[in-house]
Amino acid sequence: QVQLVESGGGSVQAGGSLRLSCAAFGYIRSTYIFMGWFRQAPGKEREGVAAIDAGGGSTYYADSVKGRFTISQDTAKNTLYLQMNSLKPEDTAMYYCAADYRVWNRRVGWFIPANFYYWGQGTQVTVSS
Repeated sequence: QVQLVESGGGSVQAGGSLRLSCAAFGYIRSTYIFMGWFRQAPGKEREGVAAIDAGGGSTYYADSVKGRFTISQDTAKNTLYLQMNSLKPEDTAMYYCAADYRVWNRRVGWFIPANFYYWGQGTQVTVSS
């Protein structure tokens, strides 16, 4: 069992930065775990923002955040990060951390919420213009 706890959300003005953290607790097999960040704005579906494959180090990003967001992890601390720069009002959403161990094509399915088994409770990010 894996528990995920997000932190670091808040309110910023457009152009500002935030760093989200996701601490993982439980039985963590850092070599195999696949972790990602998703977000959901009111009235919209949950969408993939970024993901990272701990085993190979591959990273994946939504087109809307490429060049502005950076996903990283500290395997020693079992913590996932999302550095968000040049924030825009359209980045406003609840941000969720997710993790999974199962075997599936991560390169083509990283952004699909149903592919992730473990979820955190979310942290709110609000960007004002």
